[in-house]
Amino acid sequence: MRTLWLLFAQVVTAGLAIYMVVAAVRGPREPSRLQSGTVERPAAILQAPAGATPAFSYREAAARAMPAVVNILTSKVVRPRRFLEDPFFRRFFGDRVPEEEQQSLGSGVIVSPDGYILTNNHVVEAADDIQVILADGRKAGAKIVGTDPETDLAVIRVALRDLPVIVLGHSDEARVGDVVLAIGNPFGVGQTVTMGIISALGRKNLHINPFENFIQTDAAINFGNSGGALIDTGGNLIGINSAIYSQSGGSVGIGFAIPTSTAKSVMEAIIKTGYVVRGWIGIESQDITPELAENFGLAARSGVIIAGVVRNGPADRAGLRPGDILLSINQQPVADTAGMLTQIAALSPGTAATMTVLRKNQRAQLSVQVALRPRSPTE
Repeated sequence: MRTLWLLFAQVVTAGLAIYMVVAAVRGPREPSRLQSGTVERPAAILQAPAGATPAFSYREAAARAMPAVVNILTSKVVRPRRFLEDPFFRRFFGDRVPEEEQQSLGSGVIVSPDGYILTNNHVVEAADDIQVILADGRKAGAKIVGTDPETDLAVIRVALRDLPVIVLGHSDEARVGDVVLAIGNPFGVGQTVTMGIISALGRKNLHINPFENFIQTDAAINFGNSGGALIDTGGNLIGINSAIYSQSGGSVGIGFAIPTSTAKSVMEAIIKTGYVVRGWIGIESQDITPELAENFGLAARSGVIIAGVVRNGPADRAGLRPGDILLSINQQPVADTAGMLTQIAALSPGTAATMTVLRKNQRAQLSVQVALRPRSPTE
């Protein structure tokens, strides 16, 4: 009996010793979360005080401009070509071809408390119905005041009161590297603000519009942003977002906006007369490249080569001929085709303009009676 007791005592003693060693190694035991009556201490979390303003933000600029940027929904009824061209369908439907409604979306900018809205021509072109949705949720039908396909601008109008109006900035003072914000309704997700910089100024020869003088930006511009606002860090409008360069249809960081200097003059002309009055003389031109100058032995390295003259047009009647090099218009030098188009467009129809040309290395001055530029002419 004594032997069994001693054996039991030794086992208990050894077990206590092992427990104490294990406890010492593991350290103090944390109270279980599930243990009744145990309260967890709250985790230490750092939080900024309410109302703290970020050290650097464009929230003020965005807040100023966003209320004046609207969503534009357009629809038009079309007759699908498959019905018009298929004899099988025409046999049953005749001239009563089924119609389909096509819808598209874009953006616009309220520029006047009288309800005038600037947008792109391609946003509202051929639309049967135009609906404008304001940032505050109001919705109204809009009417087209006038369009200018040659700059891809249009003015529409809504009959609403107490409209928010954007402030026009000075696009001529913009510089490469300036921070800009693009505001619009990309893909119909709702009003969105993106940020970037001005990547280039005076972009031309993109073959988007006859008259081009784009602001290039890397602020994200996507489908639905067309007609929206490009603003500076003061919230002032410096451009109307118009186009992107993309092989996928999405933003790749190359977007183009029409500067307010152009948009303002086009808008004022449309509101006044319903269209833009531009001068026209009826010529086709080609830029002088170093290769052309060398191959044809041209003495002039500036100006444009007149490649064609519209028969019985103003230039033809004044004596301009293919092969002439146009050097200046009213003593203003001609740099290239894009610049020439702008110079001629600025001339008032019905007035005479002095053209200085180089013909067979001889200078000559001709007086051209400026005409009204047709809708889709060959300049």
